[in-house]
Amino acid sequence: MSDQNRKYLNQQYCPINKEAQFFPAPAKLNLSLSIIGQRADGYHLLESVFCFINLNDEVYLLPRIDTQINLHSSTFAKRAEDDLTVKAARLLQIEGKVQKGVDIWLNKRIPIGAGLGGGSSDAATVLLALNKLWQINFSREQLIQLSVRLGADVPFFVFGNNAFVEGIGEKLTKIHVPKKWYVIIYPNELINTAKIFSHKDLTRNSTPSIMRTLQNADERKNDLQEVVLKEYPQVAKALNALKPFGYPIMTGSGSCVFLECDSSEEARKVFQAVSESFEAYCVNSLTEHPLLND
Repeated sequence: MSDQNRKYLNQQYCPINKEAQFFPAPAKLNLSLSIIGQRADGYHLLESVFCFINLNDEVYLLPRIDTQINLHSSTFAKRAEDDLTVKAARLLQIEGKVQKGVDIWLNKRIPIGAGLGGGSSDAATVLLALNKLWQINFSREQLIQLSVRLGADVPFFVFGNNAFVEGIGEKLTKIHVPKKWYVIIYPNELINTAKIFSHKDLTRNSTPSIMRTLQNADERKNDLQEVVLKEYPQVAKALNALKPFGYPIMTGSGSCVFLECDSSEEARKVFQAVSESFEAYCVNSLTEHPLLND
């Protein structure tokens, strides 16, 4: 991990045991995000298109013969037990009735608090990998049902396909996403998601989609974006930096914004134009999670 990444992740690096196995945890983009209602318990009902991209956290796992679950790379969680990877391992250990443990190392490459799903992806990768390493052999559907208890984005990463996502993140329909390239800007802002979802100006009544598919690029939207731009000027600055090149939008609840490009050449040109002023990434879409068929 670069010194630059450690700067904003506040991560303490711990050498990885050579016997630990590597598993990728890919980021995602919300290619669209609409809020179509709100449940009685306060949770918002969403419709979104989720797409995997080739920006990965690195998860390293080494099974233990005892039942300890140890996280060796600290993130923003104040206690290891609060980190989603540890929660995922503990949940699987309990539900699978496993008398084994694991040592976990994280090499964070996905910005934290960016709307790219890094923490959720890490947790999903731990579920998928330990299901095999601990020889539990739960079905993917069983793992999806478990993952709902960890967070709204985790089921998508366990599902493993680009998807049209509904409800609070638990209803997933596989869709085809054409291969595209994306330039992503991370404005170095951490978004208070609860603040955004409770904001008085948030749109909560978008019209539900008839087709579970991608909209045209110029019709895509993110219902959280307008409120985030009002509250976080650095996000607005990043979005404005991409506007001369096309139609950028924000992913998830932010803070990352992105521009879709039709070719790697186009993406590289945009990346070169903005990367001197912003922390930026040039990536392409993936058809599925790297661990889908493992």
